[in-house]
Amino acid sequence: MIRTHLIFLLLVISSTSSSSTPLSPSQSSSSAREQEEDRIKALPGQPKVGFSQFSGYVTVNESHGRSLFYWLTESSSPSHHTRPLLLWLNGGPGCSSIAYGASEEIGPFRINKTGSNLYLNNFSWNTEANLLFLDSPAGVGFSYTNTSSDFNETGDERTAQENLIFLMKWMSRFPQYQYRDFYIAGESYAGHYVPQLAKKIHEYNKACNKPIINLKGFMVGNPDMDKNQDRLGSIMYWWSHAMISDASYNSILKNCNFTAERFSRECNSATNNAAADFGDIDQYSIYTPKCLPQQQTNQAKFMQMKQRQASVLPRWILAEYDPCTESYAEIYYNRPDVQQAMHANRTAIPYRWTACSDFVFQNWRWRDSDNSMLPIYKELIATGLRIWVFSGDTDSVMPVTATRFSLSKLNLPVKTRWYPWYSGDQVGGRTEVYDGLTFVTVRGAGHEVPLFQPQGALILLRSFLAGKELPRS
Repeated sequence: MIRTHLIFLLLVISSTSSSSTPLSPSQSSSSAREQEEDRIKALPGQPKVGFSQFSGYVTVNESHGRSLFYWLTESSSPSHHTRPLLLWLNGGPGCSSIAYGASEEIGPFRINKTGSNLYLNNFSWNTEANLLFLDSPAGVGFSYTNTSSDFNETGDERTAQENLIFLMKWMSRFPQYQYRDFYIAGESYAGHYVPQLAKKIHEYNKACNKPIINLKGFMVGNPDMDKNQDRLGSIMYWWSHAMISDASYNSILKNCNFTAERFSRECNSATNNAAADFGDIDQYSIYTPKCLPQQQTNQAKFMQMKQRQASVLPRWILAEYDPCTESYAEIYYNRPDVQQAMHANRTAIPYRWTACSDFVFQNWRWRDSDNSMLPIYKELIATGLRIWVFSGDTDSVMPVTATRFSLSKLNLPVKTRWYPWYSGDQVGGRTEVYDGLTFVTVRGAGHEVPLFQPQGALILLRSFLAGKELPRS
């Protein structure tokens, strides 16, 4: 803890001394050169676009050789130079924001089935903001460390600290984004990353005479918020959505203490038996088809499966959702020409790029993980930051019931009572506005809300950035 605070103090001192004065000509020249080195001229198979892209590395620990990989897609709006900057973080822990956020959720491109070409996402969030995707911590995606023992010491605290260091160094490289309105968004275990980073930024801003990170707010989707409430909420979701039997449900309630630090052997047995009731489904999206392994199916068979399910699945789900998009990303980002165009894999990592990293994903490697984010929420709500929590209602892993249980513990006064909001002429979900926080459900969306409901997610973003309630009609 002492070492962490010393690093933080040094960061504050060094950053404050340089941020309170204008850039010198040499500093300006240096940042322009670094930006140009990171500029993406064009990605392989990319359609022509009118916005700029940059990607590359920022070193966050010199002695250990830890560097984080980023990808900036500037806004496609003519007023991109005044649009806010939004940092997107995926969770896991250990999953890539390039693979998920950028490539199948909010980024400007989608990858075709063969991994050979890109096509435009008609609901990209870069119509509204400049998007900064970050692979964090080191070991995720193209981010790396030269010290293998680092993987045994990764955790919440170091991830938040190095994400702050990344931002400071990145904004030194891109000074045009200093003082710009800044937001953070993410999903799943980024329910830890996002508020923890927001707290670090708030502490940094308090310590500076003239902060350069103009944090306005943050937004998290299907987040890991409070382990006790998440456990209880998941079990309730499984039972209420007919995923498990009454017998399995009652066995869990009998054998599990949801406030315990760890589940007992009897509780683990009860939950494992209940999981067998699920069947072979995508637990992150319980009503959509699961991606089948290539050796078991081909594209024609997959299309037949989709047609068979057309009678029970809404057409708007079938039209937008492809359950195999993660595999397309793993083809595309392992291509040497793609890595060269993105200035990635500069250390020639001796393993394939994967959407989620085994080095980080193994829970026993994760050094620290707070049981609850609710104390941080209370602290940040008091600062006046804009805070939204959204939840796709077909996710059984971080379900809407868990989020509602967690939010109820905050005991926030209701400002605008529960009402349905609209995406086009359809109900997009429901929302309730509290004093200091807005809660939103997204109808028919799984764990990755913008993947399942791209139009609704874009409406959600616009309302969030504008600080306005979601449309009632």
